[in-house]
Amino acid sequence: MIEYIKGELSEATPAMAVIEAHGIGYALNISLNTYSAIQGKKEVKLYVYESIREDAHQLFGFVSKRERELFMLLISVSGVGANTARMILSAMSASELCNCISTGNERMMKTIKGIGLKTAQRIIVDLRDKIVTLGIAEEIPVGGSIAAPVNNVVKDEAVGALTMLGFAPAPSQKVVLDILNQHPDAPVEEVVKMALKLIK
Repeated sequence: MIEYIKGELSEATPAMAVIEAHGIGYALNISLNTYSAIQGKKEVKLYVYESIREDAHQLFGFVSKRERELFMLLISVSGVGANTARMILSAMSASELCNCISTGNERMMKTIKGIGLKTAQRIIVDLRDKIVTLGIAEEIPVGGSIAAPVNNVVKDEAVGALTMLGFAPAPSQKVVLDILNQHPDAPVEEVVKMALKLIK
C-alpha cells in the first residue's frame, strides 16, 4: 500500500497531478482543493488512496491526511464511488461539505453532479456522527488565489478538467465561457467550481 508520494510536480491540471519520484511518473487524480494547494510548487507530497478494480488501477492524491480521510468516508457510503467523492470535494470545500452534512442540507448536496436525493440523504445519515467524532471539519490547507493567465488558457484547462470529470465538452465550454465573461480574472479552479454548480 502506498501511503504518500513525494517528488517533483511534473504536471498539474484541476483534475490530475503527475509527480515524478525516483524516475517514475505517478498520475494521481486530485480534487480542486488539492490543485489549489499545489499550484506553483516544484516539489509536492500527496497522500495516496489506491483504487484497485478488475478493469482499472487508479491513484487518488490528497494534500492532507484529513482530505483523504474525508474522501474515504464518502466512498464508504453506498452509491458513492471514488470519482463521485472527488467531484464532491471539488464542488465544495471540506468545511462547506462538513457544514452541509452536519446541518442536513440535502438541497446543497443535490447540486453536485451524480448526487440524487437518496444519495444525499445517505451521505448525511451515514457521515453526520462520524464527521463530528473525527473532527474532520478542521480546515484543509489550500493555496491562495493564483493570477489568472490568458482567458483562453483558463478556458481550455477548465473545459479539460470538466471533461475528465465526465461532462460533455460542448456544454462544458458554453458554461465556462459564460463564467469567464462574468468573472474574467477567475483562476481555473474557481471557474471549475462554479461550472460544477451550473452544469446539469
